[in-house]
Amino acid sequence: MTHDIENLLRENAQLINERIEKYIPRRYRADSLIFRLNPPRYTPDLEALDRAISEPTWEFLDRGGKRWRPTLFLLVCEALGSDPKEYLDFAVIPEIIHNGTLIADDIEDSSEFRRGKPCTYRIFGLDIAINVSNFLYFIPMIVLSENRNKINPEKARRLYEIYVHEMVNLSIGQAMDIAWHRGLIDADKITEEHYLQMCIYKTGTLARMAAKMAAILADAEDEVVDVMGRFAESIGVAFQIQDDVLDLTGEAFAKGKGGVGMDITEGKRTLIVIHTLREAAPTDRRRLIEILNMHTRDPKLRMEAINIMKKYGSIEYARRAALRLKDESWNEVDKILPESKAKERLRALADYLVEREI
Repeated sequence: MTHDIENLLRENAQLINERIEKYIPRRYRADSLIFRLNPPRYTPDLEALDRAISEPTWEFLDRGGKRWRPTLFLLVCEALGSDPKEYLDFAVIPEIIHNGTLIADDIEDSSEFRRGKPCTYRIFGLDIAINVSNFLYFIPMIVLSENRNKINPEKARRLYEIYVHEMVNLSIGQAMDIAWHRGLIDADKITEEHYLQMCIYKTGTLARMAAKMAAILADAEDEVVDVMGRFAESIGVAFQIQDDVLDLTGEAFAKGKGGVGMDITEGKRTLIVIHTLREAAPTDRRRLIEILNMHTRDPKLRMEAINIMKKYGSIEYARRAALRLKDESWNEVDKILPESKAKERLRALADYLVEREI
């Protein structure tokens, strides 16, 4: 089903981009949605908004990205018996936030490249990039406001609640990640359970948000909402683990980030690193920590660190952990979803995200 899923992602990406333009136009006009919902008292400078919001936002969005979170949202809706086309506006919520987090992450990590091009802050400046990322975090409130007449007050309340809780979780996860790669926490204190919880907060959050919102809109029972949320969360964590693996092993994947081993440059404490530090001989352990704390861009030093991790089977350990998370979470979903094409595609999407090579 890999080819089918790739086609589905491409098709949905076009639909999602078109719907995002409703909320973030490529060029602002006096009658743009945001001004209709919140009329200005005087005259907004449309050219300034184009230069400082639209251009940097769409320069980044047009680079691509899998748009898998909206696809997950739409498949959950369909698998639960609803027409996904009715909820396209809601499907953009996790994608808009996700791109905001990427722009912010690149600033916080002092990254150079994202999706094969210089990071947004390097092209447009720190001030514009920070403001754009903040703007993207709050656009979902506009989406919910625009569509409030399509859902009853109780559904609206639950969607707002999920949005607020998950936005807090994103910041908690990012705080843990930053503290680790800046060396604020002793490497001995970071456990596999810490890493998994960080991923649940950070990468699992938007997948969980997508699935839970979709399930609520599809009138699912509370138990089903929770199961779909846990499934999506696990897929998000497994997706992150596979990202960590590909950063060290995938030439095509790493090219868009600036080369193999950029997580080493950033000093990331990934599951691969945590496993190595747990299993390694003292000499190798000290050396790996030393290289990570250098934040080096030297390819030879990065390869030395990768070889230490390979020596202890840590990359394969992470791969197995990602597959286990995916399979265990699917077992719960399999019990509650009726057989359908959407269910088949949901399983295929999970497989694709965790087993992909780019």
